[in-house]
Amino acid sequence: MIAFVSGPVAALAPTTAVIEVGGVGLLVQCAPNTLSGLRIGVEARLATSLVVREDALTLYGFADEDERQVFELLQTASGVGPRLAQAMLAVHSPDALRLAVSTGDEKALTAVPGIGKKGAQKLLLELRDRLGQPLGTGTAVVAQRAVASGPAPWTEQLQAALIGLGYASREAEEAVTAVTPQAEAALAQGGAAPVPQLLRAALQTLNRAR
Repeated sequence: MIAFVSGPVAALAPTTAVIEVGGVGLLVQCAPNTLSGLRIGVEARLATSLVVREDALTLYGFADEDERQVFELLQTASGVGPRLAQAMLAVHSPDALRLAVSTGDEKALTAVPGIGKKGAQKLLLELRDRLGQPLGTGTAVVAQRAVASGPAPWTEQLQAALIGLGYASREAEEAVTAVTPQAEAALAQGGAAPVPQLLRAALQTLNRAR
């Protein structure tokens, strides 16, 4: 079991990061909200979960240990593999998932790509006694905020994240347009565009359009 990886970020892609550990570049699958906190050339520490298959060894990375634990608990439900578990954490924080399951919020689960109404009902039943109650804690910082290599514009980050989750380019562009006012409001206040929050808002927009 590889519990975590720590080292400078060597490369970033829409769904992966390469972390240099002891001169070796480890490819780590990450949700968009985790990737948005990483910068090329900056030290990062990711909690990890190694998924072993007959034809592949895949390392999944998370902002903190809580996300990793929830990722693994989600896969104890029938029909939930690592990709769907990661998609659930891309849309909802661990506490948001705990809240949705503990309150029977079917709509929150159907906001995740790949989960329909029946699937959400089944997951609510199977996960009710496994995830527990919301902890009320925030997401830990996974990387220093100093920027060695500037991030892509928020529009590109968001569009790449949506395409990585399986949406078509046209759908991704429309969702980015829909959340642009929210991003511009944050920028007008002197802050950066909050990509994880914008991603969740964009996914809600896409879900309503279907």
